[in-house]
Amino acid sequence: MNTPDPLFSPDSASPHDPLCAHEDHASDALYRRAFDLVTRRDFLRIGALTVGGLAMAPYLRSAPASNARAKAVIQLFLFGGPSHIDTFDPKPQASTDITGPWRKTARTNVDGIQIGELLPLSAKHADKYTLLRGLSHKTNAHETATYMMQTGTDPRSGLVYPSMGAVIAYKMEEAGLLKGRALPAYMTVPVAIGRFSETGFLGPRYRSFIPGNLSNPISAEQRAHLEKRAALLDNLDALGHSQKAVFEEADYFRDQAREMVLGKARDAFDISKESAKTRELYGNTEFGRSCLQARRLVENGVAYVTVNMRGWDTHRDQAERYKKLMPELDRGFSALLTDLTERGMLDSTIVTCGGEFGRTPRFMTEPPWNGGRNHYGAAFSWAIAGGGFRGGQIVGETDNRGERVTKRAIAPWDLSASIYKLLGIDPDGTLPHPLGCAAYVTPRQDETAQPAKKSTQFTPGEGMLKEIMPT
Repeated sequence: MNTPDPLFSPDSASPHDPLCAHEDHASDALYRRAFDLVTRRDFLRIGALTVGGLAMAPYLRSAPASNARAKAVIQLFLFGGPSHIDTFDPKPQASTDITGPWRKTARTNVDGIQIGELLPLSAKHADKYTLLRGLSHKTNAHETATYMMQTGTDPRSGLVYPSMGAVIAYKMEEAGLLKGRALPAYMTVPVAIGRFSETGFLGPRYRSFIPGNLSNPISAEQRAHLEKRAALLDNLDALGHSQKAVFEEADYFRDQAREMVLGKARDAFDISKESAKTRELYGNTEFGRSCLQARRLVENGVAYVTVNMRGWDTHRDQAERYKKLMPELDRGFSALLTDLTERGMLDSTIVTCGGEFGRTPRFMTEPPWNGGRNHYGAAFSWAIAGGGFRGGQIVGETDNRGERVTKRAIAPWDLSASIYKLLGIDPDGTLPHPLGCAAYVTPRQDETAQPAKKSTQFTPGEGMLKEIMPT
């Protein structure tokens, strides 16, 4: 039997299904340890207010590209893989073995666009987002699919590429846009997924920061203790350093860390400062609170926030599990779009919503599935809004059973290159290769694959999403 997934608390939405055949479900703990994810506890213990503050330098840098149409990205990542049939690509005319129990659709506020009946609130905002129904990468393994969607690269490359958030953090550093902000460029809420090395060959200095419970008030006792430690470090600094430049940089980022824990920057994590009306809009669920926190973080200068929503690996009992998952998704996604619009932030904030793949079109009613869907990377959907992307559109099309893309295939790198472009980052720009060779922000697909490994396994895609981008 597979071991329990340590990334899920007992009260989380749903752990990985024990009937999943992929070994990756049982190996999350190993991946999480291997990638040494940075948490709030790590931050306080080794980074913020200790001599080890040198280690925190990479997490305290943030500024959007100065020439960008978009300033930030909020990625709503549906960890485990949602069913495209039941969310953004319904097939109401198909037989019940495809539709499952949800044969109806939700009419949207855009003529000709329908989404799953379990997303009635999101249906009211279709004019703000575009449905990407042509996504495909043809892999059904969680790790590989997550890597592809998070990095926008072909896994056949000889390099492990960084995630989009890590690339954005690096590019801001490269442009010299580091100082003057107390929050990291790249953050993840509420938890990490641990399925890939988010920094790849860029190294650990560009991984995301996970705030944990920084939103909780800090007690007077805790504040006094931390300020005492800070004063001790200031006294140690007075002794002088043999490597002045290195320690000056460390001191600068330590001061930022102090501001993040003890200063006004901490307010960015505190959703209790929002009005009761706003908190009610998002809902009192982990996903709703995380969406609200993401908006606050972006509002305070964070460039890339990933909101991981757990529980979407519905191999069995999907109907029962969707009773909890879908209303939370619907409320959180629609609230985020509403809130960003009302604050005048949607035009400069890209919002994406989707998982590492979709689910099999056939709704499996036989035991042991009892109404579930397996992994499916051949065809799936995301929604994308804001930051210059036009809403009220559909890009890509699948057949009448949702089994294959029949029009406008979209590869993961088509999506990532489009997002980079609107952020003012050249998709053909370079990254520092560990061996000194050329490595591109969006790897050139005819060059990244090693000849011996080239195959037709992965969808080539048809290029950036120019249909919905500014001319």
